[in-house]
Amino acid sequence: MSIWFINDTRLKEKIMRNKLHQRVHSLDFLKGLVLVLMALDHTRDFFHADVFVFGPLDPQSTTWPIYITRWITNFCAPAFSFLAGVSVFFVSNKKSPKELSAFLFKRGIWLIFIQLTLINFAWYFDMGMRYIELDVIASLGVSMIALAALVHLPKKFILVFSIVMIAGHNLLDRVNLDTFWWAILHEQGSFPITNHFSFDVYYPLIPWIGVMSLGFSIGHFYHKSYDSNLRKKRFIWIGASAIILFLLLRVFNLYGNPTAWTDFGSFSKNLMSILNVNKYPPSLSYLLITLGPTFLLMAFSENIKGRVVDFFMVFGRVPFFFYIAHLYVIHLFAMLAAELTWTGWQTMVLDVWVVDEPALKGYGFSLIGVYFIWMLVIATLYPISRKFDRYKQNNKDKTWLSYL
Repeated sequence: MSIWFINDTRLKEKIMRNKLHQRVHSLDFLKGLVLVLMALDHTRDFFHADVFVFGPLDPQSTTWPIYITRWITNFCAPAFSFLAGVSVFFVSNKKSPKELSAFLFKRGIWLIFIQLTLINFAWYFDMGMRYIELDVIASLGVSMIALAALVHLPKKFILVFSIVMIAGHNLLDRVNLDTFWWAILHEQGSFPITNHFSFDVYYPLIPWIGVMSLGFSIGHFYHKSYDSNLRKKRFIWIGASAIILFLLLRVFNLYGNPTAWTDFGSFSKNLMSILNVNKYPPSLSYLLITLGPTFLLMAFSENIKGRVVDFFMVFGRVPFFFYIAHLYVIHLFAMLAAELTWTGWQTMVLDVWVVDEPALKGYGFSLIGVYFIWMLVIATLYPISRKFDRYKQNNKDKTWLSYL
């Protein structure tokens, strides 16, 4: 009888480890899917002819194919930040609060450094570094530094803090201080330092810190003692509730976005206007309509398998490496395209954001061309990412790899 008990216990432990393994696979799949969509958005920035003429989300000028191509990539930053928080939960199971805090602080400083150097250079290829951005990677870095302090607090407090920051930050929309520090906290802004040097903030910290800490709180749903069927039901409930709340708040212009949607007298254009919510900073409406579907994907992707899943998982296991690499590949492809079709590769050495570069007016390809180039970018990055993933898996003892 005791032997059967031991075998049964070992069997349960094995089943639990398998469930945990499936769960990690599902999150890697989601990360990979988000990264591939993000690459589509950045490919569009560098190659779509219409991006130099009108905004892709402008109901009066855009078309549905262009609109959807841009709108669907809204999921990337919220999902990426949220899933980073979930990943921190898994790390917390292996480290003490003090060790976790030190890990997050060092990782945050590293991400900010990479944003200000490798990533900024990747966007512009400008040796003078005249245009410095605080973008999504810097936002992740600062969020990790904030989370380094939050992890010492009770779990319920972190959850309440996250919800209050996400749901309540639009109350700050009426505060317009027009200062650098307020832009970093809650408003995007451009701040010329000299005639040839500018510092721009695209990802204010409020509420991005709350998005990552929410992911950390939700990570507890993946504890080995948590029933997977119950987790799925709760993720469905949370995701559906977020989407319904978005519709109520947005359709009736109640709260949650700095600007109301515009009635264009057309159902199609009105729908575009309703879905076009503020990203800089991310409004409550923006986070509801992006994180809501993210929860649904988390619910329904936990046990999916197949070659497509494996394909996306390759990118999801090396997200930071992919992020840096895809920017350089896209920009190098853009230089080649400018050399072959426009005034020369030099036009892709930028000192302003690519779509604002006057020398590129008239350059670019159709939306179909953008999708073709995007697939070429992904095809180029897949073997590189796969090789790096294998290297990481075979060299887990090398600490420096955890920073890539």
